[in-house]
Amino acid sequence: KIAKYSGKDAATPPRLSKIGGDAWKTLKNKTKKKVKDMAKELIKLYAARKASKGFAFPPDGYLQNELEATFLYEDTPDQAAATADVKADMEKSYPMDRLVCGDVGFGKTEVAIRAAFKAVNDRKQVAILVPTTILAMQHFQTLQERLENFPVKVDYLNRFRSAKDIKSIKEQVASGEIDILIGTHKIVGKDVAFKDLGLLIID
Repeated sequence: KIAKYSGKDAATPPRLSKIGGDAWKTLKNKTKKKVKDMAKELIKLYAARKASKGFAFPPDGYLQNELEATFLYEDTPDQAAATADVKADMEKSYPMDRLVCGDVGFGKTEVAIRAAFKAVNDRKQVAILVPTTILAMQHFQTLQERLENFPVKVDYLNRFRSAKDIKSIKEQVASGEIDILIGTHKIVGKDVAFKDLGLLIID
């Protein structure tokens, strides 16, 4: 398959090597070495994660089952599997690191809501990091609706909040009054201190 080349700098054409020539072999060997080095670093990282101590959440309780029963739609097989895998990870004694992939409308947010609720049920706080101010607002509205019948306080931070609101939210996060905080990069700033953060969700 032939496709148009688009490199970092479109004005500079790519350097071409003669197939089977020394330059091509050298480049291939360098690339292989870099990939092997990257793999070694990843293995070290995952070994360190497995060896470090995390917080093991307890199995699902009554409230978790209540929340999941209020979902308006039937879970797809993949959604049910992703939810089960995420919750199983949370119940392990080392830090969780899981990637949930799916197209728009395939139910990733519901998986995140269930994980967040599981953390809050065990008196831990949750941070949900999103890339845009609009998405922060949308997630806030979704979580508010899903959790309105449960004792969970949700709030959000973005550039549209007033200085007074931001100050109040930061104080409530530090005291543990806010259970779930949604926001853009503002929520990972040094001036935002969680009382007891148990789960970070990156959208």
